[in-house]
Amino acid sequence: MSGHSKWANIKHKKAKVDAQRGNMFTKISKEITVAARNGGGNPDANFRLKLAIQKAREANIPNDNITRAIQRGTGELDGAAYEEMVYEGYGPGGTAIMLEIMTDNRNRTAGEIRYLFSRHNGNLGETGCVAWMFDKKGLFIIDKETLPVSEDELMDLVLEAGGDDMKSEDDSIEITCATDVFEALKEALDKKGITMAAAEITMLPQTTIELSAGDAAKAVKLVDALENHDDVQNVYTNYDIDEAVLEAMDD
Repeated sequence: MSGHSKWANIKHKKAKVDAQRGNMFTKISKEITVAARNGGGNPDANFRLKLAIQKAREANIPNDNITRAIQRGTGELDGAAYEEMVYEGYGPGGTAIMLEIMTDNRNRTAGEIRYLFSRHNGNLGETGCVAWMFDKKGLFIIDKETLPVSEDELMDLVLEAGGDDMKSEDDSIEITCATDVFEALKEALDKKGITMAAAEITMLPQTTIELSAGDAAKAVKLVDALENHDDVQNVYTNYDIDEAVLEAMDD
């Protein structure tokens, strides 16, 4: 879920992680396999693979599972031939939704995703209907409680490493950058001992839509349903939901 209130969304997600752990393992393993297939099995020469392996380790996926996923991608082990696609559509309140898909059966996936949209007050759209509303960016989110340097020092570091913007919220800091400086910026943050709640290349909305409590509940249900689908790797949205509304949904 990638809306405007990113830190609130992260905390909302963490409340559901245990129930989705098996699903998460499958998605990360699939990402490792596809990354290795497209760019080779050496993470030092394949940044996408390097990121996927880091995500796997953060999720406590065993090293043997990571190795097998790489070997399926390089052809050393048999495995499904995944196809990458982007689906686009609309959710409650006019929310724009983009999905990154990996599937070995595009017809099955298309039917299932269309059903999820229609069941949860949304519509699957045509290619290009909402993609223009998003920009591909590097995103870092830092919990202020864990920040070992001042915000001024952090700003200096971000600018020196080529970051685009740094935004300070009540309890978190959001940093964005171009995708080609993501690795250098992450290394600079790591060297300073800065713990990141999120560090990813993602699709950020150019503008956001603030949803009413009713539409927010429907939109979150749609996004949750899409995220739980085995073939959906990532869901991006442009909605803005008040943190209090998100917290009320978790009660």
